[in-house]
Amino acid sequence: MSSAPIVPFLLDPWFSPRPWGTLDLSPWYDLKPKEPIGEAWLTGDACAVSSGAGAGQQFGAFVSAHREEILGELAGTFSDYPLLLKILFPQDKLSVQVHPDDALAQASGQLRGKTECWYVLTAEPGACVALGLKPGTDAERIRSAVADHTMESLMEQVPVTAGDMVFVDAGTVHAIGPGVVLLETQQTSDITYRLYDYGRPRELHVEQAIHATRYMTAAGKVAPTPNGDGTLLIEQKYFAVDRFVLSPGQAVELQATGTPHTLVLIEGDAEICAAQASLGCRPGRAAIVPAGVPGYTLRSEAGGTVVRSVPPAA
Repeated sequence: MSSAPIVPFLLDPWFSPRPWGTLDLSPWYDLKPKEPIGEAWLTGDACAVSSGAGAGQQFGAFVSAHREEILGELAGTFSDYPLLLKILFPQDKLSVQVHPDDALAQASGQLRGKTECWYVLTAEPGACVALGLKPGTDAERIRSAVADHTMESLMEQVPVTAGDMVFVDAGTVHAIGPGVVLLETQQTSDITYRLYDYGRPRELHVEQAIHATRYMTAAGKVAPTPNGDGTLLIEQKYFAVDRFVLSPGQAVELQATGTPHTLVLIEGDAEICAAQASLGCRPGRAAIVPAGVPGYTLRSEAGGTVVRSVPPAA
């Protein structure tokens, strides 16, 4: 344990190459990749702590060494950070895929399943995500559609615009197309069963995907609701996500919940003030407020928008 309380700190993203990704990550990152980047992992184990007592360490190792201070009530349940945040940059279609729920994942030796949500950062006119299966679809129709390359015809298309929140519970067959940039909050898990991949030479998991599929789910767009000084975007079993739109000079007092908070600046500027320390947020990077911080102030000089993701209390 450290001799002094851990104050809020920043993480540098870890970039994951994907065949459907992009070589242009602006305006989020000043990076010129040699291969297409599909995902920027904001709270992955391999992310580097870039401020505070853990500067230079990998996030996973830092959490492991300071579980009680960072995770609070969740330290007895989680050995890792409970939420994985990513920014997705699809330049081409992602595979049609499905993620298992906790029970199915654990039956195959994994820690947990994968329920997620997407906050739409940008969307071109006409952008859609594929979410869920059309009524009447069954396992045999899925197998046939995979074989004859008509899988997309079985899926519901959901139009999206910037600022939308989309819930994707485990067992939902889904796909993301080009024309959007998404901030994803999910259970910390990377289990994906790929059902269809448009002929790309990647492994498919058709039978595993069918076994994990639920034909009726709660997936879909979620209407925002006012919540004090912010807006609640979604509240589900594994996470709550809210948004704060700060006017120039505005300060918002936020309270601890017994669990860590993850904040991502998506436009403008913002600063986190806590424990006699301040931390300037940076676009496209996660700022972690450890559970041991009793409360903090979020303020902006010129105005800014921050999205906060919080796991439920134990």
